[in-house]
Amino acid sequence: MKLSSIEKLKSLKNKKVLVRVDFNVPIEDGKIKDDYRIKSALPTINCLVGAGAKVILMAHLGDPGAKVVPALSLKPVARRLSQLVKKPVNFVSETVGYKADEAISKMIAGDIVFLENLRFNEGEAKDDLKFAKRLAAYADIYVNEAFSVCHRKQASISAIKKLLPTYYGIQLVSEVINLDKILKPKKPLIVIMGGAKISTKAPIISKMYELADKILLGGGLANNFFKHLKLEVGKSLVDADSEVYVKKFFKNQKMADKILLPIDVVVRGKNKRPKIKYLDEVNKSDAIFDIGPETIAAFSNYIKTAQTIVWNGPLGKFEEASYKHGTLAIATAVAARSTGKAYGLVGGGETVEALKETKMEEYVDFVSTAGGAMLSYLGGDKMPGLK
Repeated sequence: MKLSSIEKLKSLKNKKVLVRVDFNVPIEDGKIKDDYRIKSALPTINCLVGAGAKVILMAHLGDPGAKVVPALSLKPVARRLSQLVKKPVNFVSETVGYKADEAISKMIAGDIVFLENLRFNEGEAKDDLKFAKRLAAYADIYVNEAFSVCHRKQASISAIKKLLPTYYGIQLVSEVINLDKILKPKKPLIVIMGGAKISTKAPIISKMYELADKILLGGGLANNFFKHLKLEVGKSLVDADSEVYVKKFFKNQKMADKILLPIDVVVRGKNKRPKIKYLDEVNKSDAIFDIGPETIAAFSNYIKTAQTIVWNGPLGKFEEASYKHGTLAIATAVAARSTGKAYGLVGGGETVEALKETKMEEYVDFVSTAGGAMLSYLGGDKMPGLK
């Protein structure tokens, strides 16, 4: 897919540029825990500021349900952005209205205005054209630098493109270029999938099975397959509607043969302590929280053969120290095989977090800012933000 990048624009001096970024970052006690998404947008923001544009940023944080929720204000994000760009960022405590009108009217070349959480407004989630017109009235040009929400049909992503000349940010264009490499991979292609929700992962497994040599499954995702195979999963996390998705994979023997499930697992039993078990040893009081050492070894052997690797989703209950070993081991294997030996792409919040813990993030060819959008793009779903 070819997209018109902002780098193609020649004259931006004093142009008002409305930029949709995704700064939906984890915040705890008013402090940002991970600013990777903010840093990813800096090339675009700095490019526009350097060209003398008047930069108006809009983003969302969490899901406030079209209500003003002070805990989901973007003010801490604006503060962090100001530190990163090393210049003032004028935060406006509303998205549209008098305060925003006044702040934007006073802008000079190179200024940055940051609007309050888009999702405080009901028009955003509804892809409302009237709300989009209010936003569009602020600018001469619209730039989408929010790949991770491009699968959402929302006003700041979809409707607004009907109203302004549209271009794409540097990071977003890079996302598409790198994801396209997965769709035309060097073989063997090894796909690693974890996490929980099978409804979001099933389309990409279906899409990838023709391209992939092996699809390695872990996390809550694998539990759904165990359940279909009549294996005991005890108190493990499973999707109530998983059967409708899983049985499709077993109708096609070629597809089933490409899917590799864990051999052994780490469970939490009655005594609340982690224990390694083979699948036929899991009982009703157990909860599967990680992949076991034999699975790590088997998965790692496949990763070592790869020419292309794509990974999304942790392989266990990564947020608990006792059950993160499998995810970290696979993160290390992916990083060790990437950059030169194979092309490696990693995406999804917890997946990227695990990669960072290994201190080997720099060895992976591309780290996506997206989770759901990455899956939607690779799975062939509609992408309103890229249409």
